[in-house]
Amino acid sequence: MAGMDFFIRPATGTSSSDWIRIPNADIKVKSARRITRTIVRGQEGDNLHDEGSESTLYTVSGEMKIDEYKKILSMYRSGQPCIHDPFEERDVKVVFASMEYDGSNEMFTFEFIEDIV
Repeated sequence: MAGMDFFIRPATGTSSSDWIRIPNADIKVKSARRITRTIVRGQEGDNLHDEGSESTLYTVSGEMKIDEYKKILSMYRSGQPCIHDPFEERDVKVVFASMEYDGSNEMFTFEFIEDIV
């Protein structure tokens, strides 16, 4: 869904004023379950085991000024930030998987991973 507000705050943030709002961002979410597959030789087929956990990958892209990027970069280097998941309406502790910023057109792409046990 295009044009959503994206919110992120540093790991040390404790109040509502610590959130940084990035307007008009494209946000994609991909969740995957952890499955273990055991191949049983000489018997009937495979055994699939759901480990009961999942990981969620958030990809956020859009446009931001260099000053905002510098704030996000400091979060990247200082621990696990929190983001607001706009689809589930909840705050999520994540790690940066990757970040990309193009200074020539101010476009960015961030990938975050939430590990759910």
